[in-house]
Amino acid sequence: MLQLISVGLKKASAEVIVVPVCEDEKLFSEKEIETLVQQAKKLKEFKGKKSETITLYNLPNVKAKRVHFFGMGKGSEVKPETYRSMAGNCVQQFIKKGFSEILIAIPSASNKIIEIPIVLESILEGACLGNHIFDKYKKEKKNKPIKSIGLLTTPAIAKQYRQLPGRIKIICEGTILARNWVSTPPNDKKPEQFARAIVTKAKKEKLKVRVLNEKELKKLKLNALLAVAEGSRSSARLVLMEYGPANAKKTVTLVGKGVTFDSGGINLKPSGSLEDMKMDMAGAAAVAATMITIARLGLKTKVIGVIPIVENMPSGTATRPGDIIKSYAGKTVEIGNTDAEGRLILIDAISFAIKRYKPDTIIDLATLAGACVMALGEKIAGIFSHDDDLANALISSGGKTYERCWRLPLPDDYKELIKSDLADIKNLASSRWGGAITAALFLSEFAEVSSWAHIDIAGPAYSKKGNAYCPKGGTGFGVRLLCEWMKTA
Repeated sequence: MLQLISVGLKKASAEVIVVPVCEDEKLFSEKEIETLVQQAKKLKEFKGKKSETITLYNLPNVKAKRVHFFGMGKGSEVKPETYRSMAGNCVQQFIKKGFSEILIAIPSASNKIIEIPIVLESILEGACLGNHIFDKYKKEKKNKPIKSIGLLTTPAIAKQYRQLPGRIKIICEGTILARNWVSTPPNDKKPEQFARAIVTKAKKEKLKVRVLNEKELKKLKLNALLAVAEGSRSSARLVLMEYGPANAKKTVTLVGKGVTFDSGGINLKPSGSLEDMKMDMAGAAAVAATMITIARLGLKTKVIGVIPIVENMPSGTATRPGDIIKSYAGKTVEIGNTDAEGRLILIDAISFAIKRYKPDTIIDLATLAGACVMALGEKIAGIFSHDDDLANALISSGGKTYERCWRLPLPDDYKELIKSDLADIKNLASSRWGGAITAALFLSEFAEVSSWAHIDIAGPAYSKKGNAYCPKGGTGFGVRLLCEWMKTA
């Protein structure tokens, strides 16, 4: 349960109350809370510096057993992400202690550091996302999520933002759904299994959903998509999801790369690069989870989800380097490397989406290029687009959700690198440099709409270490970003 609670500190009942503290600014105008903060600061080991914590027990005039103080650092350095991380950090800590309920005190409306609605949103997100445990494959379930998370605030704020916890919960549940799909091992999410899982979730939200099988894909001549699946015993799927509210003025299409396991194909990946390749469908997971989330939110834009799903495996029937295939759009593609497979399934999905749905805007999400990780690291996604307004809007939305994106160029002269002597285009550039750019340029040759963006999530889609509000594994990157963007799309 995620809720806003407006009782006073003396009456607030919980196993623990969390109080955020700045080292040089007052966050609370309530005298009873500020008195406790000053009491905590009198101790040598706590001054409110970033990530400092201290817990006081059985305080007079406080019903809760514990008050946990969390250092936020200097007031000038506090950002929405600071609150988000604080909440997630505390939730994860108290999960390990076996707590079932916590309260988090919300800074006063009089505080000017960050506006109250942003503080509320950030803390709700951090708490909800931090309350996620992926232990499906563990026999012993050591920890359990916290049952009740309350934000302690004034009656006026609780009334004004009473619907906020419900909306945040829906978006975070979508993010967690994407996380769980990404973290699921490849033996349990072969293309047919993953497609069924999407359908099951989509039908619960009354989304229109259809799955095209191998026979139908062959009839439609989605040959680039089919070529990637040639080496696997599991055949390709194309999942089509439709959310269409009445009187929608715009149509947005989201395309997500869904390679349930990427061995590299004939160009087999080396040892050390294979273990986490279950995450190569993170784009598909984000798109499917976003579709389910926006249906629950009841957004007013018509949105189509187009999700190509394959397994890229080596075998006697696998597509070979040097093969030439004819894409759905009619352009021929020379295969330079079978490990550059994501762009192949995406071009057919993008071309199909444009022809069938005629969207105003099309956005694809994909763990596409390791070169993007080399350029931006593991925490920032790359954005490619010829549409300045779209790129800037997506970057702004990512800034609000802390799903950070950085725009990279699409220079025309780099197209020379993907020219083929034998076909219309080739899937591997003739240079080893600028791989994220040439991959995006390859997609752009098929994205024949004025408003298109490619988001390369190769870095932030999967976390080997975890953070304050995301455990190790799939991150669900993109769900919150897209939901934020579609509020004004």
